[in-house]
Amino acid sequence: MSGKVLIVEDDQAMAVALRDGFEYEGYTVQVARDGVVGLKLASERELDLIVLDVMLPKMSGFDVCKQLRSTGNETPIIMLTARGQEIDKVVGLKIGADDYVTKPFSFMELMARVEALIRRSNRKPEQSVDEFKFGDVFVNFKRFEVSKAGQPLEMSPREFNILKYFIEHRGEVITRDQLLDSVWGYGSFPLTRTVDMHIAKLRQKIEDTPHDPKFVITVHRVGYKFVI
Repeated sequence: MSGKVLIVEDDQAMAVALRDGFEYEGYTVQVARDGVVGLKLASERELDLIVLDVMLPKMSGFDVCKQLRSTGNETPIIMLTARGQEIDKVVGLKIGADDYVTKPFSFMELMARVEALIRRSNRKPEQSVDEFKFGDVFVNFKRFEVSKAGQPLEMSPREFNILKYFIEHRGEVITRDQLLDSVWGYGSFPLTRTVDMHIAKLRQKIEDTPHDPKFVITVHRVGYKFVI
């Protein structure tokens, strides 16, 4: 993938590391060291992505995000938050950020989120499908039903929603945090281990050999990918 990325980060070591990483991946990168400059560049340039730190001099990342969205700027935004600042994540998404990454993070995790986000923003809107089939599994979204080889599968609402999320984002690397955000919601904050337990139960139902899955694949140290 390639594209134009703006990094708004006041920590010099982090800014340099992010710039080098994105450039290595083929992106054109600009860096701003405070919120005011970041807002100016984001408003003036055609960008594919903004990586925006929450804590910035002169103007916070929240205010930058809010200002951009208030003017109709729809450039995808990933916010960087400090460890443990759960409220930051909630506020960031409420004011229009598309995703967040908690420091410290691996560049591999960040790139997985970046690529999924850019793909989604570039994708033409699809008509919602009422049914979906993969292998010998058949899903009816309207009737909340799943069957395998013609036999109905007993699924909890959570398992069904996980499967639905995978199907909607098939081919993309999905992190555990993304699943927690989208399926569990911000009201609960369960442990990421909870995700793994639910994935294991889902595999038991939809995979022919759950210990060697064909559809829900583990992406080491990042999350999962649904492939068909």
